[in-house]
Amino acid sequence: MPNYDIFDEYRYFQPANDFTILDFNGHKIAVTICEDIWNLDNKTLYMSSPMEFLSKQNPDFVINIAASPFNFDQQAERKSILAKNAISYKLPVFYVNHVGAHTDLLFDGGSMILNDRGEITHEMKYFDEDFYIADLASVNKNKGAVVPFNGDENKELSSIPLSDEKIKLVYDGLLMGVKDYFKKSGFKKAILGLSGGLDSALVLVLAVKALGSGNVKALLMPGPFSSDHSINDAVELAENLKVSYDIVSINEHYELYNKSLKKYFENTRFDTTEENLQARIRADILMAYSNKFGYVLLNTSNKSEAAVGYSTMYGDMCGGLSVIGDVYKTDVFKLSHFINKEKEIIPENIINKPPSAELRPDQKDSDSLPEYGILDNILYYYIECQLSSTDIVKKGFNAETVNKVISLVNNSEYKRFQFPPVLRISPKSFGSGRRIPLVAKHDY
Repeated sequence: MPNYDIFDEYRYFQPANDFTILDFNGHKIAVTICEDIWNLDNKTLYMSSPMEFLSKQNPDFVINIAASPFNFDQQAERKSILAKNAISYKLPVFYVNHVGAHTDLLFDGGSMILNDRGEITHEMKYFDEDFYIADLASVNKNKGAVVPFNGDENKELSSIPLSDEKIKLVYDGLLMGVKDYFKKSGFKKAILGLSGGLDSALVLVLAVKALGSGNVKALLMPGPFSSDHSINDAVELAENLKVSYDIVSINEHYELYNKSLKKYFENTRFDTTEENLQARIRADILMAYSNKFGYVLLNTSNKSEAAVGYSTMYGDMCGGLSVIGDVYKTDVFKLSHFINKEKEIIPENIINKPPSAELRPDQKDSDSLPEYGILDNILYYYIECQLSSTDIVKKGFNAETVNKVISLVNNSEYKRFQFPPVLRISPKSFGSGRRIPLVAKHDY
């Protein structure tokens, strides 16, 4: 057997005569599965082109049965591929896509029909089951929406923050992800720590929308550095959503930890050790509630934090499911504004105040990290677009900042290895979507 790359094993065992034409009621149907229609131009997945083989048998139309996972850039490329097949082979295409969530993978549905001019004549629901009967005789006669071609194979992905249209899709995808995770796992109730910050606020809204307010519990766990307005904001949000909540102070627990460790930590300064203690105490309390009452703990960390390791192992990284672990902080803001579009659900003070972990006096995220508008773009270019530090600097970013951010990403892989499953909404999510060795030598 010759040498082959990661895709070639499938190519090698995929002879052209495996592709099928079905005869049904006098019609010849070209049946393709998922990637069969993506074998175009220089995107060759097989040694032989399925559509080239099938088109020589003069089918009347094409059915593509797909399980195409969602990401916020997938739909435009998917439509372009479908249209190009319809035009290239002068055949209508019936695209039937799976819908539903399987842990981290979200399948968005969005089945559609294209005429032989590559125009979409009917498009079905996203993130929901749908049903439609098409009149085959009229498909090619119908005028549909023209699909713009995306011919640049080296294109960059969409920039962040996401457009309003994509934010709606991401919101719907996250809802489906939470809903199906619980439904398919047999779980009914969720719990999370509500800090008064934006990330936990967004996750609470998504959980309530997906599971119902009666199935969601919020714990407010103020500590020695929590501000009064954070507690008040969290209470206001919980009451807006009619969610049951308890206020469990961690002050006593924190004092006991410090007292028991005092003789061992003598002559040392307050640092991330004491900060992380607070996060881990909160995780212990949340897991105690989870065990006692049968809740699943939802993780509330965003992608920006996970990327640079701005999180605590066995603390705020705990959870059965990471709801927004593939959502950058800048897009957390956009999702929150989207939720508040018709009426204020998330208190504006939560959205407007400077992000802070509140683990030391007057702490702000910007003390340790670049502003999120800068950080998230660097992360996006490095993770999703897979650009080098040199190429990112060429886009106008400060070289020292770029190298610092990339170093943080690379050195935090061991943390992400222990992260809960992350609902995938981007082209490159942490977890199964981005496998990196825990121990590696990096050059910058």
